[in-house]
Formats: sequence, C-alpha cells, structure tokens
Amino acid sequence: MTSQLLRGQVALVTGAGRGLGRAIAVQLAAHGAAVAVNDIAENNALATAAAIHQQAGQAAVYPGSVTDSSQIESMVQTIQRDLGAVSILVNNAGINRDRQLVKMSDQEWSSVLDVDLTGPFYVTRAVLPAMIAAQYGRIINISSASWQGNFGQANYAAAKAGLIGLTKTATREVAKHGITVNAICPGFIETEMTRGVPPKVWDLMVSKIPAGRVGQPDDVAKVVVFLASDYAAYVNGEVISVGGGMVL
Repeated sequence: MTSQLLRGQVALVTGAGRGLGRAIAVQLAAHGAAVAVNDIAENNALATAAAIHQQAGQAAVYPGSVTDSSQIESMVQTIQRDLGAVSILVNNAGINRDRQLVKMSDQEWSSVLDVDLTGPFYVTRAVLPAMIAAQYGRIINISSASWQGNFGQANYAAAKAGLIGLTKTATREVAKHGITVNAICPGFIETEMTRGVPPKVWDLMVSKIPAGRVGQPDDVAKVVVFLASDYAAYVNGEVISVGGGMVL
C-alpha cells in the first residue's frame, strides 16, 4: 500500500470487474480505502479483489446488477455490515449497444439506459442516507465524452448526458451535507472494449487526441482518487474531461 490518503474510507465501485472499474478499485485501495468490488460477473470481481489483496489492500466482493433496486439496497446494507458505511461511491458500471438511431431496437435503447443511468440513480439513492447522517460523502459518476453526442450512440450518449444531469441535481440537493458529486468524462481509453475496434478506427481516434496517445485506465483512476479525497472537498457538481484534450 503506497498511501494513506483515503484511510478509514469505504469505497463502493460498480462495474469493477475489469477495465476502468478495476483500475479505479485498485487505485482507491492503494490509497488506503476499503473497497467493495461490485460487478455482475462474479469471477471478474474476484479477480479485481485478488489484485487488490496482492498489493496488501482491503477488498470484498459484492456481485450483482445495478439495474435491480432491491438487490442494490440489500448490497449496500451488507457492505455497511461488513466494511462500514459507504463514504465513496464510484458509479462506473456501464454497457454500450451501438447502432444508428433508425435501426436501434427498443431493447438496445432500454438496456443501456437501465445500466448507465437508472443504475447510478439506484446506487446513489441507496448510499445517500448514511452519507447524509455522517455529513460526509464522495460520489463520482463515470460519464463519457460521448455525452455530447456520437454517431451510432443515441442510447449511450443520452444515458451519459443524463448522468451529468443527475450529477448536477444531486449536488444541489446534498452539498449542504458535506457531500460532493462530480462526473468524469473519459475520452478514448485503452480497455477490453476499445481494443476490439478496427485498426483504422483506432488510428483515427488517436489522431484526434492532442496528447498524441490513447488514454490508460489509470489516467482516469487517479482523477477518481483526487475527487474521492479531501483535496477535492470544494470541487462539486463539476464535469471533468480526461481525454488528453480530445474534447475542448
């Protein structure tokens, strides 16, 4: 463990089984937080917890879908019993089902909205009572550069834009309780998802990034650590792009 910046904090990271979620969970644990690792795929969540344990961090696995509100309420209660009240929430779980709007099915639309927008609402609602009681909390929503619109992503863009609206509304409601709510918009980040794009698309995306390189999951995770810490105590309701200048 390299830091005690978040010592005594309990962090819940949704969708923490791989990619950005895993990097975020590992970084939070590296800075002293006890991490509740959530993912719909239990094996992936166990792998993340194992990575945290290898660096002498504290983690426990809580599998489940963010789209099930009763399951989420139960999970948060179990985390409180096992680790303590959640003081840091990272709403990271997300899916994409890309297709042009005219060809998009009802299921492709609703499934993305359910996971990427309704899920964060359910989890945020579940953790807020304890945060309000403690008069302290950090909520970090992982949105996307696509919130401003992207070809073939009407569902994803709508969900990620909605997440920014949720972020700003929550800030207005809970800032007086010592709780910060911020959104991070990653740009083109190298994950399992993006590594599957064709080489020509990859090269095109990188050409649009002034920094001249694709982002790494830790580029996002380190911003999460900052927002989760007391260094960001007066940063509230913000939308922070982490994309090497791709979106200006």
